[in-house]
Amino acid sequence: MRRLDQRPARIDAPTLVGADIEVPLVSGGVRRYVNLDYAASTAALTEVADAVDAFLPWYSSVHRGAGFKSQVATAAYEGAREAVREFFHARSTDVVVFVRNTTDATNLLASALPEGTQVLAFEIEHHANMLPWRRPSLQVTYLRAPDSPGRALDELEAALRGSSGADRLVAITGASNVTGEALPVDAVVRLAHDAGARVVVDGAQLVPHRGFSLAETGADYVAFSGHKTYAPFGAGALIGRRDWLDDAPAYLAGGGAVREVRPDRTIWTTAPARHEAGSPNVIGAIALAEACEALAALPAGALTGHEDALRARLVEGLGAIDGVDVLHIWPDSVRPVGVVTFNVVGHDPGLVAAFLAAEHGIGVRDGRFCAHPLLARLGAPSGAVRASVGVGTEIEAVERLISAVQAYVTTGLTAHYVIVDGCWAIADDPRPLIQVHGLLGLAAAAPPCPLA
Repeated sequence: MRRLDQRPARIDAPTLVGADIEVPLVSGGVRRYVNLDYAASTAALTEVADAVDAFLPWYSSVHRGAGFKSQVATAAYEGAREAVREFFHARSTDVVVFVRNTTDATNLLASALPEGTQVLAFEIEHHANMLPWRRPSLQVTYLRAPDSPGRALDELEAALRGSSGADRLVAITGASNVTGEALPVDAVVRLAHDAGARVVVDGAQLVPHRGFSLAETGADYVAFSGHKTYAPFGAGALIGRRDWLDDAPAYLAGGGAVREVRPDRTIWTTAPARHEAGSPNVIGAIALAEACEALAALPAGALTGHEDALRARLVEGLGAIDGVDVLHIWPDSVRPVGVVTFNVVGHDPGLVAAFLAAEHGIGVRDGRFCAHPLLARLGAPSGAVRASVGVGTEIEAVERLISAVQAYVTTGLTAHYVIVDGCWAIADDPRPLIQVHGLLGLAAAAPPCPLA
């Protein structure tokens, strides 16, 4: 195996806001913060922050505003829609609906499905691609996750043969938010389309790492979040086929979603406006588009190669530590993204995460990652620790994590930890408080609660 330290430490890519922030350690002093929690939320690209700053003086109402600033804002908002369309290689008939995040996007699609639609999903899904389908108007079936991608595809093919009805939807993850692994989307699409079903891809973890093409995969819909794609300004999108979205009730009833309102009836407009009632998140849309353009501008294969190498070193380094168990759905998964989850056997994952933060300045995630059935399937029903990388991750960050986990196993804790409101924290934490625009908070964030 080629070691990561033989490759460039970082890709020649956009930088992240706050990349050089230092945080206090419980032992005293400060250290540059290591963010290995990209799978939860990413920092903003500097290009995104710059684009937002440049637009703010021009911010105004969009659609129907007669003023010059309103015309500029409208052009920018609709231009953002086209930039997102291009990033996903959407077909000419596809529609881009701006929403808040992936969860919002899948709930929008669920609300648009014809009554009685049969939804097929695997038990490995994030709750955002599981819970929205649980509504009385739909029929949902969860498939078990066998021990190989090939067998999982066989399970799906059998389930499609055993289902019937005019409207069927296969809901799959583009990449697991727990292990980074996934089924090959193009194979899933072929099986579904051969059976007359549609496919929606939860792209929350896939898009920031690999991008996604609707035209190449043939998928019918993709959902993604800006806050996981270096644009944390409250916007995401659902992109895909128009017909169900045009026929569905408005996702939000309100101004902008209608052609005409009369005392006795409402005439709704078509998507995307049909599902974007109220004043839209113009800033979020512009940030989202800028992030898409910045990622698309990277040299072909650069981000994939960078993250593949980081992931390989994480799996190798963590797996070599006695007592550390790296979790896999399918060890032979094709092209997993930079998300690695592990446990120190016999130790509370929340305590491990708290130790990494307080004593080493490393931010990871612990808990069940809004994927409870999958964690149970992987033998970690009480949770695990997740490290995730991205465009700004350097090899030093990965090595610091590996060394810190080794220190936890061999040396143990040097501070006293207690459980506060279900989360591990430092007893009588000596680290100073800081103010961020008048908001008082602990300089090092408290570990997330393990039930999430």
